[in-house]
Amino acid sequence: MQLFNTGNDRRAKFRFAIEREIRYKLAEGGVVVAAGSGHTINMCSGGVAFTSEQALTPGGFVELAVSWPVLLDDSCPMRLIILGRLLRCDGATAICTIDKYEFRTQSRAPKQAVYGRSDVTLQRWVESIRKENSKTGSARV
Repeated sequence: MQLFNTGNDRRAKFRFAIEREIRYKLAEGGVVVAAGSGHTINMCSGGVAFTSEQALTPGGFVELAVSWPVLLDDSCPMRLIILGRLLRCDGATAICTIDKYEFRTQSRAPKQAVYGRSDVTLQRWVESIRKENSKTGSARV
């Protein structure tokens, strides 16, 4: 893994060049409008750069499921679930914030990604942000 931050880079956080498989979902207006797979390019404590199967639109909410390189108890595969907002997109490359994250176990047998499943983590998170913004008077969702 490579740690990099060039001299002309204004970012305050160091990015780690780590390439892991991901699955992503993009929500706009509380509705999932895109889903697919790709891989991470680099990560830091504040965000993730990743590739996507299609061009994505900045401003939407995103959920990333990152295959984690470390096994739980040396036997159980893990995935890192990241919830954030898409900041920039350039073709098949996207950058998102890390606003919330959690680790989950994943099955040992490889499965095809199922995007229509009943997992509503992304929608619940978007709804909680909307409620919080309505209390504070912020219009940004």
